Order: sequence, then C-alpha cells, then structure tokens
Amino acid sequence: MSVLAHNLDDGLDPSRGDFLAQAEPYRRELLAHCYRMTGSLHDAEDLVQETFLRAWKSYDRFEGKSSVRTWLHRIATNTCLTSLEGRQRRPLPTGLGAPSSQPTDELVERAEVPWLEPLPDSATDPSEIVGSRESVRLAFVAALQHLSPRQRAVLVLRDVLQWKAAEVAEAVGTSVAAVNSLLQRARAQLDAVGPSQDDQLSTPDSAEARDQLDRYISAFEDYDIERLVEMFTAEAVWEMPPFDGWYRGGPAIGALIHHNCPAEKADDMRLLPLTANGQPAAAMYMRLPETNGRHVPFQLHVLDIGPAGISHVVAFLDTSLFAKFGLPEFL
Repeated sequence: MSVLAHNLDDGLDPSRGDFLAQAEPYRRELLAHCYRMTGSLHDAEDLVQETFLRAWKSYDRFEGKSSVRTWLHRIATNTCLTSLEGRQRRPLPTGLGAPSSQPTDELVERAEVPWLEPLPDSATDPSEIVGSRESVRLAFVAALQHLSPRQRAVLVLRDVLQWKAAEVAEAVGTSVAAVNSLLQRARAQLDAVGPSQDDQLSTPDSAEARDQLDRYISAFEDYDIERLVEMFTAEAVWEMPPFDGWYRGGPAIGALIHHNCPAEKADDMRLLPLTANGQPAAAMYMRLPETNGRHVPFQLHVLDIGPAGISHVVAFLDTSLFAKFGLPEFL
C-alpha cells in the first residue's frame, strides 16, 4: 500500500476520504503521461506518487470546474515540468548523433547517460491500449526527448490527450498564442527526428508479430545467428544501452552478437515473450558459468516488427527493469 493510501485509510483527513476512489482509476494513464514526459519508468512511478500527494493535499479546493481526470493531468504535467528542470534528456544510442558502429569495435559503456527506459504494457490501461500504442512507442518517446520539457508538455497535451489550446495554456501557465507557437515548433522538430508516418508496424497481438517473435526467440535459444540475421530488414537497427554504439543491417547485427554475446551454445539463452511500449518484446535470460546452471536476467528486447521483418531492436541491459515488468529473478 502507498503512503498516501495508508494515510487515507488511517482517516487522517476525512474531508478527503473519497480522494482515492476518484483518483485511482486514472493512475495507469497518469503513469503513461509521466513516462512520455520523462522517458523513464522509474521517474514516472515517483512522479505519479508525487502527483497523488499534491492532489490529495489540494482536494478540498477542487471546485469541479474541470473533470478529476483533467485536474490530475494538469497536476501531473506541472509535477513533471518541475522535475525536469536542469535535467538531461534521455536518449537512445541512435539519438547521440554518432554514425553506426562496426560490430568488431570495442563496446563503450556510458553509465553516466540517463538512458531512455521501456514501459511495460501492464502499466497502460487495457481499455486505452489500442489508441495509445502510437503515443508510447519507443521511437515516439525517444523523439519527444529532443523537445524542451515545455514543448513536450504542450505537444502531449494537444496531440495525445487532445486538449484544447486554452486548456493547455491554463495548465502550463501561459497564453494560447504561446501554446500555439510551442506546438508548431514541437511538431516541426518531431517531424525531423520522429518515426516515419509510413512505418507499417505489426501490433503485438497480430498473428504476424506473434509468429516473428516466436521465430526470433527460437533463433536465439538455438544460438542460430544465421537464422536470426535472415529475420532483419536490410536497414535494421540494433542498439543496447548503456553501450553507446548502434548497428545497421542484419550482417552487422549478427557479427555483433557473434563477437560479444556470452552465450556459447544452444540453450544458454532463454527468452520470455512479452509486450512493451505497445510493441512485441522479449526478456532474455542468460546462463553464465557463475550462475550454477540458472538463467539470470540479461536483456529486455523491444522490437519493431513489420511485413518485411524486424526493423529495429533496442536491447536494454538494465536488469532492474525485470522486476518492473513482473518477471522472475531467474529461470
């Protein structure tokens, strides 16, 4: 139980006693909102808790001029903007501006970079998932990181939540003209760095995506790099934060895995299918000499899958994410 829920259950303030009943239904969409703003699952969870605390403290002053949902999103947006002051953006390796790496180059870890993180689909409201998939796609959230926090807020409120310009202006404390200007610049910047509108990606629940994800998992578990390479499109991209390199094309990706993967034979890797950011994903467990035969968390893969094959994989090496996805500590 959260501190907030505990306080309410203890009856510290009866005048706010129905707050959680009003606010709790919006927790997951607020988490997705804070994630879009920050690019971090860990930060988003903390910011949602801070949003609830701020809202609870001011609940007796809530006059009902807007819906509870709008009121909470306004508080969450300003909580995020305060949190983002002076912070670095959260990129993926492709967002650092360097050209693609050679698969035989030494891997360079950049632990000081606050990398973008994935979002479990369990954190998204199931009733909203189809409509919200595009707005939590990894490429879209990565593109948002190129915007200033204020541009980010305006674009998300206008284009994702579909708020009116006047509502956004009130929420972020500026004029309608300033909102329209911020939105125009944000859209232009997003067009320059964001995912192509022509991307034809399969939804995780489609037969095509399920089949390709099954074959992807099978190729890894069989340690069949040649079969894996065949699944990638010609311009496929592979990146794996916290290493700053990224790799283009199936042959380069295959060579990278061959040179750097600690697996030595079939069954050294086991993968569990899942979904993240509205995309097909897989949790990779690795059997290592020091793990006494157990497979332990190694990487979380988030995939772009389309009719032509796999066009993008982000393999996150942050194993603390496994618990956030409700995954077991070992296999």
